[in-house]
Amino acid sequence: MVTSDAEQAWEERYGERERVWSGRVNARLAEVADALTPGRALDLGCGEGADAVWLAERGWHVTAVDISQTALERAASEANARNVAVDFQRHDLTETFPAGVFDLVSAQFLHSRVPMDRAKLLRRAADAVAPGGILLIVDHAAAPPWASKMHHHEFPTVDEVASSLNLDVAQWERIRVDAVERQTVGPDGVDAVLTDNVMVLRRR
Repeated sequence: MVTSDAEQAWEERYGERERVWSGRVNARLAEVADALTPGRALDLGCGEGADAVWLAERGWHVTAVDISQTALERAASEANARNVAVDFQRHDLTETFPAGVFDLVSAQFLHSRVPMDRAKLLRRAADAVAPGGILLIVDHAAAPPWASKMHHHEFPTVDEVASSLNLDVAQWERIRVDAVERQTVGPDGVDAVLTDNVMVLRRR
């Protein structure tokens, strides 16, 4: 079996420790989903499954995808422990995409260490939104204070990300498109402020 550079990179990341992420639902997803009637949800880059399990516990029928088999196994274990059903699928989203249409498509911090056509991927995500459904994209607007200065990385503005989707304004309504600050604690235990791009778009 041939392993792509992206799959290898993420398997190495998840192999570094028993748990990579906090296990808590992403705050913006919770805010948006709490105001919606549960239906079909798609979680792109689900990692260890915190968002997918949270949605399933609230009545959503969730399809959750990731490139890492290790991450998916941890996510499935978490779903089983919390007695919810989630359809976990392995996809390299630059090559394959889950079938169907969804009332909520969530892309939380869908970044990669390996180069990818992120705009193309997010446009594919938009195509998977059912009429009346929501596309929620949250990404990093700037590097965290603790990030290495040795590696330069471009962080598009929220308007640049939204524009890259090239969505027909007659078919899509911008519910929210802005940069939002949040408090967090860095790896060294020091409080920090991060800025996220938050896009909530509804298919008309």
